[in-house]
Amino acid sequence: MDLRALRYFEAVFEKCSISGAARHCYVSQPSVSAAIHQLEDTLGTQLFVRNTRGVTATEAGERLYPLSKKLTGEAKAIVNLFTDKPRPEPFRLGLMRSLGVERMSFLLKDLTTSLEHLELTLVNPEENCDARIINSADLIAGEVFQPLWQDCFYLALPLGHELSLKEQVSIADLDGLPFINRSPCAALELLKQALHVAGVGFTSRANIRTVEYAIGMVSAGVGAALVPDWESTLVRKDIVLRQFSDIVLEQQIGLAYPEQQNPSSVLSLMEELCRQRWGVHRLQRQE
Repeated sequence: MDLRALRYFEAVFEKCSISGAARHCYVSQPSVSAAIHQLEDTLGTQLFVRNTRGVTATEAGERLYPLSKKLTGEAKAIVNLFTDKPRPEPFRLGLMRSLGVERMSFLLKDLTTSLEHLELTLVNPEENCDARIINSADLIAGEVFQPLWQDCFYLALPLGHELSLKEQVSIADLDGLPFINRSPCAALELLKQALHVAGVGFTSRANIRTVEYAIGMVSAGVGAALVPDWESTLVRKDIVLRQFSDIVLEQQIGLAYPEQQNPSSVLSLMEELCRQRWGVHRLQRQE
């Protein structure tokens, strides 16, 4: 059985998309499609069903995936056993707070699996680093910026809160509303400025730093919070999310690095991964 075909199968399974798998494997879509057809002919069964958003694995595809991962993993281990290890290439990546654990983990997984000799160190964005993932508002002179995600912020409310009965909320609705104050958060600072201009007070009930803790405290009924529209946030059933009717709160997250003529292989790959995810993100937004 062709190991390359199995790896393409795994990419399609994980990305739920032929095009996404092709980008992940740095090959053309026809190459991935041909590999899947070859596997289906060999096994005598259909592995994926096409739909409007990509592909979905069949029961046979679900059964093949763990077996394929085991086989390709063992093949990789054998090659590594007889291969001289290259010298690790260090790369320091600065990360702003509250990027979203799930989406950031997927990005770092793609980076580390694409470069086996990478020695990655995660630091705060203000420390000495090779590149930073930051809010575009924090870009400094001499830095190149590659967009990665565009976050839109919602008001998160406890279940049963009276404001949850409204389709949208206004700045005036926030008067006297107990808030989970999260810092640093540029979007929340903009909201505070808008409240001040409107003569609406900001009532802080708790002070924390991460989105995850803010959502947890909203779920517990401590107060409301401003949270980004991450997929992991939108699917939660223990809070209510409401858009604002009279203010737009957004931030653009991306990769920032010093402008240079000959970027390292790690930085070039990091920029390409961010460009791919930004393209997918924009497509999803349009849909």
